[in-house]
Amino acid sequence: MRILLVEDDYMFGDATKTGLEQEAYAVDWTQDEASSIIALETQSYDMVLLDLGLPDGSGLNVLQFLRKQESHTPAIIMTARDALTDKIGGLDTGADDYLVKPFDLHELYARIRAVWRRLKGQSVTLLTYKDMTLDPSTLDVSYNGQKHNFGPTEFRVLQSLIENKGRIVSKESLEDTIYSWGHEVGSNAIEVHIHRIRKKLGKDIIKTIRGIGYRIE
Repeated sequence: MRILLVEDDYMFGDATKTGLEQEAYAVDWTQDEASSIIALETQSYDMVLLDLGLPDGSGLNVLQFLRKQESHTPAIIMTARDALTDKIGGLDTGADDYLVKPFDLHELYARIRAVWRRLKGQSVTLLTYKDMTLDPSTLDVSYNGQKHNFGPTEFRVLQSLIENKGRIVSKESLEDTIYSWGHEVGSNAIEVHIHRIRKKLGKDIIKTIRGIGYRIE
């Protein structure tokens, strides 16, 4: 999942970005309204996390821009403003959730998962595929009765493939899902992750479409 983080407080933004990347989310961080809108114009995102108070405007303006593009990209407001009028205004502008600072990062992770489930039309936390069950909250994968603990990056790669089951997912698309701006990506990084997944679940679980990408049937 690729996330746009809109936050002008450096310490909070840096801690949030670091935490999300440790969960293997790709995070692009902007610190003002103008650069946030440019990011939305030039990059496709799976989710937006935004503060309301920005040095050159408001996070609500960023949200309004997103919704005027008829984008259904989910957005979570993260702000110290706890007044009921602010919450109502944020949700009515098009936010999918409203989180008041300070908060524990694990609550943010849970809210991201909840919003993502609603977007995908899922009512339960677990993601299932044939004899496989993925638990995004613990990164555990159960397959043919055996439980495997995955690292965050391998888990996100497998999750992306299952969410796109039956479709070819390109190497570039997988890189966009797990690597942030400025992250140096080795030419064979995705191949290494796929190899590790196959080593745990079996070599036939993921099919390589040579020169195009990967697919789970």
